[in-house]
Amino acid sequence: MKDESNQAPDPEAGKRIASLVRSIGQGPEKQATAEEQEKLKAAADRLDRMLKAAADADREALRNAADRLDRLLVDIRKGKDVANNLKRRRDRQEPTG
Repeated sequence: MKDESNQAPDPEAGKRIASLVRSIGQGPEKQATAEEQEKLKAAADRLDRMLKAAADADREALRNAADRLDRLLVDIRKGKDVANNLKRRRDRQEPTG
């Protein structure tokens, strides 16, 4: 029984692979129609708005977290017991299933 993994590779296979890799992205260039350009521009604008909204939401979440941390640190400095507040917060965030 022959073990195919020990056979010498086809010398032309490397050339074919190299040729295929070089050809990627070198297809005939096609000019986009005005309608296609408008659709692409509209899609890019929507994507920009979505990315901005996501960044704004992230920024707001970070601000809220920083505010909560500041309040927690102030309470700790004042000697308040913050364990109950942390436990209640954790209990609220756990999914009920």
